[in-house]
Amino acid sequence: MSELRFTVEHEWLRAETDGSITVGITPYAQNSLGDVVFVQLPELQAYTQHAEVSVVESVKAASSIYMPLDGEVVAVNDALSDTPELVNEDALGAGWFFRFVPADADAIHTLLDQDAYDRLIQANAQA
Repeated sequence: MSELRFTVEHEWLRAETDGSITVGITPYAQNSLGDVVFVQLPELQAYTQHAEVSVVESVKAASSIYMPLDGEVVAVNDALSDTPELVNEDALGAGWFFRFVPADADAIHTLLDQDAYDRLIQANAQA
């Protein structure tokens, strides 16, 4: 598995061998949300960075998922429609939300690496 990148909104990204990028929410995010009960998946279309593309609802709250980079959504995880709890069970695996083809393949390197994301979580815990 390739190196993960992260957003400050607690989304993870993984570059795939076909040039697409898989997106989900981090274990930190799913733990904060609690039991996920519904996931609204994005449409297969182009989005700009920071556009709201998805919504995840839990027993605690609803949270928006934002497009991490400019690109076109090419696949969604239909399994989440029937089993949204996959987000809680396997946030970094079977609980992925969507895949997109970025407008700029190198833009993923502008996002947080694991060390930077860990520092963000620590800062949130201390706040």
